Amino acid sequence: MSTAPAFGPRDSKPSQPDRPKPKPALIFDDPLDQQSADDTDRGWGERAPAGGSAADLARFLDEKPPHHI
Repeated sequence: MSTAPAFGPRDSKPSQPDRPKPKPALIFDDPLDQQSADDTDRGWGERAPAGGSAADLARFLDEKPPHHI
C-alpha cells in the first residue's frame, strides 16, 4: 500500500488559480492644485472671521503678547 495520493479523473483538471486583484487606477492629478488644510487660516488654528469692530478688539486683546500689557 502506498500513502501517496491517487490521481484520478477528478484531479485531472487543475484547480482555478485565484484571480489577482485589480490594481487601483493611477491618478495623474497635480496634488499641488488642491488646497490643503494648512493653506487656510482654520488649518493654523485661527478663528473664523467674525466681523465687526468689537470682534476685532476682542481678538486683539486675546492675542496680545504679555509684554504689551
